Amino acid sequence: MMNIKSKKEEFLLFNQLSDEWWNENGKFKVLHQIKSHRMSYILEQIKNREIKNLKILDVGCGGGIICEPLARLGAKVTGIDFAPNNIKAAKLHSKRNNLKINYIYKDIEKSKLDKKFDIILMFEVLEHLDNWKKTIKNIKKNLNKNGIIIISTINRNLLSKLFAIDIAENILNWIPKGTHDYNKLIKPEELKIILTKENFHFNNIKGLVFDPLKMEWKLSNNYMINYFCSANLIS
Repeated sequence: MMNIKSKKEEFLLFNQLSDEWWNENGKFKVLHQIKSHRMSYILEQIKNREIKNLKILDVGCGGGIICEPLARLGAKVTGIDFAPNNIKAAKLHSKRNNLKINYIYKDIEKSKLDKKFDIILMFEVLEHLDNWKKTIKNIKKNLNKNGIIIISTINRNLLSKLFAIDIAENILNWIPKGTHDYNKLIKPEELKIILTKENFHFNNIKGLVFDPLKMEWKLSNNYMINYFCSANLIS
């Protein structure tokens, strides 16, 4: 019988790690290392058009690592997270940097947002939810006409279990132990089916891989482990 990690366990883990968000050599070091790739992928999905004044929602924003660079480009950013300590850390850091970001303490699976956005980001979020399929169905109501949802998550296969969990968490300590539950990981084809069912046009998929020779992350056509994908809401 599969022992799937509960929402309470997810909450306790991330809430207690809130002080680590802006330590570039801390427990979220990898997120700082891949920030530029996340930004590159976002800009690529909007065809590198002007991002200024676009309304962007970052679901599961954590301490605001991706919210801040978007705000610096002039986007109108809202970040939500289910861990109150994450939101406190995000608000404090954005205030120190004189950035206007709307941070909200909210569990996207239990409550609704009234506003609509041009872009919704869900980076490393779906694999932590109790029902990611239902969440996608609900969150599309918050997209403007032709709005884009941009997702990053982890594939589910033996390779991803080995590298994303066994090695990254338990051996190299790249991310906190217990961050991922293999049973909650999502195959790209599963995600594509649900997005299509919910009236999205699936745009593309891109992998994120670590190059051990150069000791750096890079975007790739290999999406066996980590991957990004985007989809436009069909009007």
